[in-house]
Amino acid sequence: MVWFVLFLLVVIIFWAAYVYITKARRRARRRLATATPFSEEWVQILHRNIPLYTKLSPEQQRELQQDIQVFLAEKSFEGSGGIAITDEIKITIAAQACMLLLNRKDDCYPKLYSVVVYPSAYIAGGKGLFNRNEGQSVRLGESWGTGTVVLSWDHVRRGAFNFRDGHNVTMHEFAHQLDQEDGAADGVPILEQRSAYTSWARVFSQEFERFQRKGRKKKRSVIDAYGATNPAEFFAVATETFFEKPVQMQKKHAELYEELKKYYKINPVEWE
Repeated sequence: MVWFVLFLLVVIIFWAAYVYITKARRRARRRLATATPFSEEWVQILHRNIPLYTKLSPEQQRELQQDIQVFLAEKSFEGSGGIAITDEIKITIAAQACMLLLNRKDDCYPKLYSVVVYPSAYIAGGKGLFNRNEGQSVRLGESWGTGTVVLSWDHVRRGAFNFRDGHNVTMHEFAHQLDQEDGAADGVPILEQRSAYTSWARVFSQEFERFQRKGRKKKRSVIDAYGATNPAEFFAVATETFFEKPVQMQKKHAELYEELKKYYKINPVEWE
């Protein structure tokens, strides 16, 4: 019994040391990444590809730049389908992903390791990508709890430039990443306070059920119909709407908008 207790203590000490060293290395890596000035070329990419960038406050722009630098330092980009990864691709994707982190004490997608980019819509499923046990289909993007996001560059660029159509594949897939951080893709990301889950569950369940009823009756909504698929897709699609059609969402889905505003700690209506 004594030996078991000693063994357990050694394991705990080694694990605590491992966690401490890992966090220290991460902090050092991030300090190094953000110590380098954000290049003027990258700023031009933001201005050219992401019109919303110009509507951010100077403080938000600086925060976004630092988040992008951390993202690029910690995540790998892989081209597939013949596409070559360029700074334009990396900055455009990272900027939209990091928009979801503004004003939040987030750990920059801690479970994400790689971003796979196709030149356009791609075929996946079946015996294809990641050997999924389902039929093949044409896709614009995917998010995996195993640490990968897959995106179509054509649709990434289109979603970034047209920031008022309610469709943004990058934000959609990275909202899934936020949802998956607790190990479950259920439309409930990790909230800052335990008490927040009660309000979140009430509002999202009511809105999702109401949204599904409208869909069955073929009624139009500011939120894309794909959100009726399941709670995880509803959260991802609602995130797209929150950032791209904030005025309409606030008017039509006031409680849902408020929940997302509390979670993302930002009010996109101010950008209108």
